[in-house]
Amino acid sequence: MTDASDPARELSVARHIAAPVEDVWRTMIDRFEAWFCPRPWRAEARDIDWRPGGRSLVVMHGPDGEEMPNEGVILDYQPNRRFVFTDAFKGDWHPSGPFIVGVFEIAPAGDGTRFTATARHWTDEALEQHRAMGFEQGWGAMADQLKTLAEGGTL
Repeated sequence: MTDASDPARELSVARHIAAPVEDVWRTMIDRFEAWFCPRPWRAEARDIDWRPGGRSLVVMHGPDGEEMPNEGVILDYQPNRRFVFTDAFKGDWHPSGPFIVGVFEIAPAGDGTRFTATARHWTDEALEQHRAMGFEQGWGAMADQLKTLAEGGTL
């Protein structure tokens, strides 16, 4: 087994967004439900306590009535820079079956902002499962939705 911090266990998507960092951040946080889940699915943020240690419960709703609850904890929250979450814990630090650590980062890039979303996995099997679930397509669509909204478009 390789080290859990091995970059080989990461899947990532990135986009250049033609908007200032502050505008992208505001979209990331204030319009989270609008961009976080690839359409035709939708996200419902039932509880997000935007602070390190805060609970996160986001339910993804499918077009045929599916519901996929994603409960976890915010690990890091740095306004205008990044937020990090994991599903390795539920509220009040109760262990859960870990799948990923999600890292959503933004940084100034030329005339706009670079957005990078990274999924870090504990095991090679989890990484391959995530890839097979359509990581590139799903997280790519999510990044495109954020880009559209932050640049002033509509979905």
